[in-house]
Amino acid sequence: MKAQYAILRFAKYKGPTVSRIEAHNERTKETYASNPDIKVELSKHNFHPIVPDGKYRDISNRIIREAGCRVRKDSVTAVEVLITASPEFFEKKSRKEIREFFDYAVEFMKSKQNPATYISAVVHVDEKTPHMHLCFVPITADGRLSAKEIIGNKKRLTQWQDEFWSYMVKKYPDFERGESASLTGRTHIPPRLFKQAARLNRQKDKLVQLLSEMNPLNAKTKSKEIAALLDEYIPGVEELMTKLKKTSKAAKEMRSEIADLKKEVNSSKASTLRQLELEKKVQELDDLQHMVEALRQTMDAIPAEILAVYKEPQITEKGEINRE
Repeated sequence: MKAQYAILRFAKYKGPTVSRIEAHNERTKETYASNPDIKVELSKHNFHPIVPDGKYRDISNRIIREAGCRVRKDSVTAVEVLITASPEFFEKKSRKEIREFFDYAVEFMKSKQNPATYISAVVHVDEKTPHMHLCFVPITADGRLSAKEIIGNKKRLTQWQDEFWSYMVKKYPDFERGESASLTGRTHIPPRLFKQAARLNRQKDKLVQLLSEMNPLNAKTKSKEIAALLDEYIPGVEELMTKLKKTSKAAKEMRSEIADLKKEVNSSKASTLRQLELEKKVQELDDLQHMVEALRQTMDAIPAEILAVYKEPQITEKGEINRE
């Protein structure tokens, strides 16, 4: 049987970004182009272990105000906890069993963080693996706004993982304790980067096709069609390039660790597996870099006259883009 793990991850949000996670968590949009894994027809089956009593940012501001916390411009005003398990764990689980798993996990969080600070907890079953987004305002036991104190440094994060596993294994004894990311240096590469790159790659293929089909007779029509596609493509490529820059440090650290592992005299099974894992992640990042470079090159090859149509669209009275 493949190893199964209980998973807990943290993310911090400031100011307006709190509203953005609400749009995703509460499924307020009709379509989700950035995450094609969401099956909107199944969203009606998502459920709330903790129901929000308003907008996320309004709740956060109210909790902070009532606690009398001092707030700086760069203060973290919401922490999101992602809780899930290995996909294999959920296989053949009934809806009741899935709900029991997340309700049990919520009780762990309530034992660690005052429930009065909670904004929402919602379980998504409309994606490949059921998972819960639990959001709270990071107010300490003595009434201060401090995500740093609650989530802590690497040592504190390790304690969170240890305590979460110790709690979950009481009800689900098959869970294994994974290596702590803070101890191993393991870097989480967001799957959305690969999904975003794949989506842009499909747009790139369409773009190349349209460019190849252009001729003097259809140039005007094709130019407008390409310009419309560029409305998504160019901002998407630029955004992905920016995100990818943030992974360069992680890739450098992983390559350094690989070199250190190769130097070790004791080639234990653990270090060998760690090396293989790192090499796989580095290869994934390299592949992503190559893909993004191809996207950029396609963008650079767009004829100037088409870019002119893209850069200077006419805006209608309703504020809509008109390519006519």
